[in-house]
Amino acid sequence: MSETRFDDYKLSVEIKRSLRILKYEAPTEVQSKVIPLALEKHDLVVKSQTGSGKTASFGIPLCEMIEWEEKSPQAIILTPTRELAAQVREDITNIGRFKRLKAMAVYGKEPFTKQKEELKQKTHVVVGTPGRVLDHIERGTLVLDKIKYLIIDEADEMLNMGFIDEVEAIINELPLNRVTMVFSATLPKDVENLCYKYMENPINVEIEAAGITTDTIEHRLIEVMDDEKITLLKGITVVENPDSCLIFCRTKEHVETVFAELEEAHYSCERLHGGLEQQDRFAVMDGFKMGNFRYLVATDVAARGIDIDNVTLVINYDVPMEKESYVHRTGRTGRAGNKGKAITFATPYEGKFVKDIERYIGFEIPIMDAPKPHEIAGKKAAFEEKISGRRVVRNNKTARINQDIMKLYFSGGKKKKIRAVDLVGTIAKIPGVTADDIGIITIQDQMSYVDILNGKGSLVLQAMENATIKGKKLKVSKALK
Repeated sequence: MSETRFDDYKLSVEIKRSLRILKYEAPTEVQSKVIPLALEKHDLVVKSQTGSGKTASFGIPLCEMIEWEEKSPQAIILTPTRELAAQVREDITNIGRFKRLKAMAVYGKEPFTKQKEELKQKTHVVVGTPGRVLDHIERGTLVLDKIKYLIIDEADEMLNMGFIDEVEAIINELPLNRVTMVFSATLPKDVENLCYKYMENPINVEIEAAGITTDTIEHRLIEVMDDEKITLLKGITVVENPDSCLIFCRTKEHVETVFAELEEAHYSCERLHGGLEQQDRFAVMDGFKMGNFRYLVATDVAARGIDIDNVTLVINYDVPMEKESYVHRTGRTGRAGNKGKAITFATPYEGKFVKDIERYIGFEIPIMDAPKPHEIAGKKAAFEEKISGRRVVRNNKTARINQDIMKLYFSGGKKKKIRAVDLVGTIAKIPGVTADDIGIITIQDQMSYVDILNGKGSLVLQAMENATIKGKKLKVSKALK
């Protein structure tokens, strides 16, 4: 692979600055192939596995090409799950941070009116699940006339989840003179047909280099009886002693059982499945990213949308029924060039599923023995020491880019006739502060939020205690969220 660096691309200083802070240095293969083509506004069909860095491959050119001045959304990104929508929104916000780009996520199980109000604000990018995006389009709350870019992420999963009709309905509402990019780990016939029906001479980009699973992951299989799985799980976690571990189960009932067992054994753990409220699911995801706990027991709901660079071990407590799920689950480790390990527990009755997976990934998964009692005993002390400590997150991108940013709350908004220009005018007059130090501004009916960049938050907060905006004295404080 050529030694390209992000500095070699024709990117603005704002985008390059974000990439530097986010520690994006050399592009991955998918990024080096996609970014130049995307910047030239070609329609693209990209076949690339999970964990290959594809969000940045469309996120970087998208943030570069979007015009900050335009109030209406210029890009729609469709994702199959709410978790992935939230993750992509976060990535776009981080990359576009110094260009002050506003990305918002829309998905079901969250109040429609709240999203409708947010869409009235200046919004550059809308990330969402097909059902809710279509809902906003049909109700006229998502303005489409300025849409220049459509990204369809995880297209194969959209098909599996039965969203392809909704995706098509959305495409039919969009302006014709747009750029369309489709990203998928596999390219089923229906997805290909969709591409050729709605895209202009798309360029095919296929990332084959690492086969269907990345070569940074060590795969292992342990044969076990059903009633011995919990004991095996505890033994494996002691011997492997991972920094961070995802344990996948087939059903939410299994998740609850495993979680209860680990919690009783004082593991630092949480659980995630479709039966939880959406806000609880997000809270668990965020907690895992922040390093608040070390073990996450989950159903396949977490196999997409978790982007944490240092998950060192994935355990398939249950063999996945779908061969694609194996790739998505195990792809949560060995990301961004790090090494990872995936261990699958297989009962004698699951041989057929294992064979399907092996045919799909193109190799036999090596069998390993369950750890012996003396091995477990020998590693117990190191395990006990680590289990009581908080996990150190080496690569929380969002925390890093927000390090010098303070979000301020102002006690006035649209009802007091406050506009973004009024806030900028007042803040930029503060000695030592310029318009470049002002980030994303959100104005609601009764309140406003302003991101202050470059470590100038405290300075602005202090100065605003005695200042007025449009002759009005507003309460100003550090925002809680």
